[in-house]
Amino acid sequence: MVVPIEVARFVLTASVWVLPALMAITLHEAAHGWAAWRLGDDTAYRMGRVTFNPLRHIDPFSTILLPAILLIASGGSFMFGAAKPVPVDVEQLKNPRRDVMLVAFAGPASNLLQAMVAALALHGVLLLDGNLRNWLGLNLENAITLNLMLAVFNMIPLPPLDGGRVAVGLLPDRLALPLARLERLGIPILLTVLFVIPWLAGKAGFIVDPFAWLVHGPVHVLKYVIFFVTGWI
Repeated sequence: MVVPIEVARFVLTASVWVLPALMAITLHEAAHGWAAWRLGDDTAYRMGRVTFNPLRHIDPFSTILLPAILLIASGGSFMFGAAKPVPVDVEQLKNPRRDVMLVAFAGPASNLLQAMVAALALHGVLLLDGNLRNWLGLNLENAITLNLMLAVFNMIPLPPLDGGRVAVGLLPDRLALPLARLERLGIPILLTVLFVIPWLAGKAGFIVDPFAWLVHGPVHVLKYVIFFVTGWI
């Protein structure tokens, strides 16, 4: 049986993106649950969320359906999604204000660590050859990019993103309380800023790319730092 070249290319592309994406999302959410567990809240642990099993962290709408809808609607230029949030019982935390920040930061921190490990693992790939070397190399390169993007995006200081919860914990009450009240509006605000405004600007003949300012720029800097630290530069 002859496989059409378009299908073969799609399968190859998917094979070097799906595994890094699943690892990045799974370890990010598991890190939240693990941090909460270690800080006194075993809610996520009892619900089986401190696990490497990606099925425990996937939400049918926000992880699968929403990214697909946005990808199709934007003609392949934009995609946004999220995993199932890890439940945290603030009342069980030993020091709620501090510990909520630590639990929130654990997710992006896990992504930075994964990016570092992937960059180090690339050295080992050089010992291989042929198709296996190319396939593993692409997986690791994509893992670096995806994990850095996930870390930077989630540290945007707007609830319900991790960076928003960190900001709420760091800011004085007069600033933290109004920011915390944006929890339910956070995702609509993000979608408007990252998708609707650029789309409307494009229709008007202007190029507006907030994602490049908020994510791509910091990711480029972090990637340079990681490649420097791991001996690639």
